[in-house]
Amino acid sequence: MTSFHRLAGLTALVAVSFCHPSAGQRNETKATDSDTPLHLLQPDYPVPYGKVSPEKTTELLQRIHRYLDQVTPPQLIDKRTGAAITDFSKADENAVFAKSDFRLNSYEWGVTYAAMLLASEATGDPRYKKYTDDRLGFLAQVAAPALKSPGGPLPGAMKSYLKPHALDDGGALTAAMIKTLRAGNSAPLRPLIDHFLDYIRTKEYKLADGTLARNRPQPNTLWLDDLFMGVPALAQMGKLTGDSKYYDEACKQVLQFSERMFDKQKGLYLHGWVEGMSVHPVFHWGRANGWALLTKVELLDVLPENHPQRARILSLLRAHIQGLTAVQSGSGFWHQLLDRNDSYLETSATAIYAYGIARAINNGWIDGKAHAPACLLAWNAVTTKITEKGQVEGTCVGTGMGFDPAFYYHRPISPFAAHGYGPVLLAGAEVLRLLNKHAFEINDSSVQMTSR
Repeated sequence: MTSFHRLAGLTALVAVSFCHPSAGQRNETKATDSDTPLHLLQPDYPVPYGKVSPEKTTELLQRIHRYLDQVTPPQLIDKRTGAAITDFSKADENAVFAKSDFRLNSYEWGVTYAAMLLASEATGDPRYKKYTDDRLGFLAQVAAPALKSPGGPLPGAMKSYLKPHALDDGGALTAAMIKTLRAGNSAPLRPLIDHFLDYIRTKEYKLADGTLARNRPQPNTLWLDDLFMGVPALAQMGKLTGDSKYYDEACKQVLQFSERMFDKQKGLYLHGWVEGMSVHPVFHWGRANGWALLTKVELLDVLPENHPQRARILSLLRAHIQGLTAVQSGSGFWHQLLDRNDSYLETSATAIYAYGIARAINNGWIDGKAHAPACLLAWNAVTTKITEKGQVEGTCVGTGMGFDPAFYYHRPISPFAAHGYGPVLLAGAEVLRLLNKHAFEINDSSVQMTSR
């Protein structure tokens, strides 16, 4: 059997009776070695194993798109009256987005916009790109009058982007704007892009050595999340303009964060680091490690091959992927705290890792034969969290930085946690590319990547 698409037939190789798994007992069969090829028995996998269908993956992406397209209308209203606002030059602090399940200008939606572009590329379906083009074009139109008339009224819907106080307010959104501009969007996005790049480079708080930082929850704190909130926008600006200063700054941030926060023994990042503390909180939070992985992938995607720091960034990516695959659970998911197996299994981090590993394989950065099975297992796990409605379940809600395990262990999960949607779209789209570029088969009961 040489085609990955024929794996479904393997489940019917042998019909046997299994004892129901219980504590201390898994998949005990009544068959004997003399009458049954025991090595071909179908194990009691908690998520689908082996079979990854491009058709099913495409259907799941469409399902998510349909849901999001319905629940995130690009509309502006007056919050006092509920009346629609169409003349954006008159938009003031009372001008807000129409009620929807998700915010159109959040950093999570920056990930979603970029993911829609990739889904369009991977599937050939223009509806995903249209989703991003329509909404980012809408944001540009809402913000345009305020950018042209500094000191005038600010539309409430875009206040955080126009008057930012943190990288969260626009870093991921700006990276998506640059991507969609590069993909042919004709909306007036460049003024917004220039505005927020100036904030990242000259106004965001930094340590003395220039590392992006915050003064919460403690003074001079590094949040691993901020790698993603700042670096992809810098990297994309380097690609857009050809100016090496953006690449240099992006590499500097990744390397300076990693010097402080990357545990070389485990191959995992700390969530937080506080200047002045002799001992830093050792919590390897799943989604923050996802943001760090995604940052390195985003940077390497556009970083010139001859850039002097490219080899170091690539080495970090490989070490991080090695560390992550070492702590993947047997279900395919990763844990909320990566190295604490009694913490819950979390969807958004698992989706980011599936995407990052697939992207690294597709770009030739890591050994596909070694890592593709873990990637496909992760995607199979993620698919179990996509509902018929198109919602993504099992995603941890927004999370600050804690200094005790209970803080992370008991964070709520919700299908309205926006952090899950972009990563799942990214993962599905990149897995489609993986299936198109590489062949897979079941060899001695395990998933293997083969040569076409």
